[in-house]
Amino acid sequence: MDKSQPMVGGQAVIEGVVMRGALHAVTAVRKGKKILFRHDSLKKKRTWCRWFFIRGVVNLWEMLVLGIKTLQWSAAQAGDEDGQMSDGMLAVTLIISLLLSLGLFLLLPYLLTYWMGIRESSAPALFNVVDGIVKIAIFVAYVWLISLARDIRRVFQYHGAEHKSVHCFEQRKPLEVSYARKFSTLHPRCGTSFIFLVMIIAIFLFSFIPAIAQVLFPGILNVHWLLQRLIYFLLRILMLPVVAGFSYELLRLSARKQQSLFFRAVSKPGLWLQHITTKEPSAKQLEVALAALKKVLSFDKKTAH
Repeated sequence: MDKSQPMVGGQAVIEGVVMRGALHAVTAVRKGKKILFRHDSLKKKRTWCRWFFIRGVVNLWEMLVLGIKTLQWSAAQAGDEDGQMSDGMLAVTLIISLLLSLGLFLLLPYLLTYWMGIRESSAPALFNVVDGIVKIAIFVAYVWLISLARDIRRVFQYHGAEHKSVHCFEQRKPLEVSYARKFSTLHPRCGTSFIFLVMIIAIFLFSFIPAIAQVLFPGILNVHWLLQRLIYFLLRILMLPVVAGFSYELLRLSARKQQSLFFRAVSKPGLWLQHITTKEPSAKQLEVALAALKKVLSFDKKTAH
């Protein structure tokens, strides 16, 4: 990708795609022969929100909120409903989603590793390697299982359409189906790759938790084992923004440095996983993704001027 180009990205929704630019996001969904659009203006970030490392956490939260809004809107278009979500309902949905994710991908691997007889306080490196392997296994199994559903497969086709469209833009080709269909459904800057990087980097950073806990709580080794586990686990949650920040910067850098053997190696596991989370789209699905991309580029260009 050329550094002079604006960075665009997106995600798949039900029967459509969200494309996000610098200051705008556009969701396009197909409904019969029509393509319907939703436009969201993104708040201009304060200077500190664009700082190295911090920007990854900010962008992750922004995409999470936008993703839930647009997913609900796209589902409403399919069901002929109003498609509006109140701030209260959005907050509840975010909290429930975060709790479920923490339970499945953080708490469950942690408990399984502990039940294997490995102790975080005495063998932090081994504990986190095993915890990381269990976490990755659960995540891959989860993604593979949901990919078997027909509706999810269609979402994954739109995910592939989103990647092809972004590739087409980054290679400065005309944003047309005939050009976009030639590109890969895999992209090194994908959210799937980001999640995989988070799990890998967490193995390393979480290994420091027992040492950090002893500095913050000098008598932690003498407290009840349940309280000790609770403190260690809460420190994992508190470190997640740090892990996300590192992962975002590494993902961003690896996407720009694909000519480097090291950064290609960093991207490989996420790209392998994308063989599950992306599928070859149809021409009509590509048309939707390209329509969203054209719209968001147009909005960003008008705002810039």
